[in-house]
Amino acid sequence: MSVSNEMSKRLQTYELTIRDIQEADIDKLHQLSVGVGWPHRPDDWRLLLQLGKGYVGCDEIGRIVGSAMWFPMGDDFVTIGMVITSPRLQALGAGRWLMKHVMRECSGRHIQLNAPQAAHRLYESLAFEPVAEVLQLQGEAVDPGEVPIPAGAQIRTLAATDLVDMAQLDKAAFGADRTTILAALLDRSNGTVLIRDGRMAGFALCRKFGRGHVVGPVVARDAADAIALTAPHVAAHAGSFLRVDTAQTMGGFTDFLNHCGLSEFDRVTTMSREPRPRDDTGIYTFALAGHTLG
Repeated sequence: MSVSNEMSKRLQTYELTIRDIQEADIDKLHQLSVGVGWPHRPDDWRLLLQLGKGYVGCDEIGRIVGSAMWFPMGDDFVTIGMVITSPRLQALGAGRWLMKHVMRECSGRHIQLNAPQAAHRLYESLAFEPVAEVLQLQGEAVDPGEVPIPAGAQIRTLAATDLVDMAQLDKAAFGADRTTILAALLDRSNGTVLIRDGRMAGFALCRKFGRGHVVGPVVARDAADAIALTAPHVAAHAGSFLRVDTAQTMGGFTDFLNHCGLSEFDRVTTMSREPRPRDDTGIYTFALAGHTLG
């Protein structure tokens, strides 16, 4: 098949054309995500367009009816996200068509994504395997009150000069270099840092997203540290909508979030293609930056 033919596809009565997502109108992208019930605001789309690359599928009159993006992290790792197709095209192969183009761009790299239940069959057919479950916890935040800080630790506000140390900790936890992503998040976030023995031992970011705010990433060595880092953000947004995405499906961190009014709204499956071996560094990601960014 020629390249020109690959850039268009007929799905029953629909003739779709693929275009670079960077050329897409933000309002049309927002309409696409709203159409499938996703909470992304135009500003959330702007952040993702700043950090990633991708494609949109357009119909004969230029409406955006599908999207797919990928986000490079270091030289050999990417996440895939914002894979959306309008409801009328979900059963016609539009998602697979967009994924084919994205995966061609990601060839030779380790790939990870977070899959909603409805997309499991698509990703399994593309050789993705489940790695973990992620809980989407959200609700009207309740002030946690006084939360003890672990012995020998201090909590302070994150500063722009913390980026290098933050990126090193994040790489130990996540397994890939997300410095560029963290720098962009830092510009949009309030943050907390846990200091132990004079060094950064954990951090948490909180930014506007969707219906309110999202806390993440949260990187720490254990649940007690993660709770101490997260509690100030919960307190700051008590009485308003707050969200945390976590692979901690049980345990102290999740119990704390439930106690603070954040209950399970949904869960997705982290899936990987050609996963790479990971060493246990003793540092863990307690909350994701988001489904798309990991």
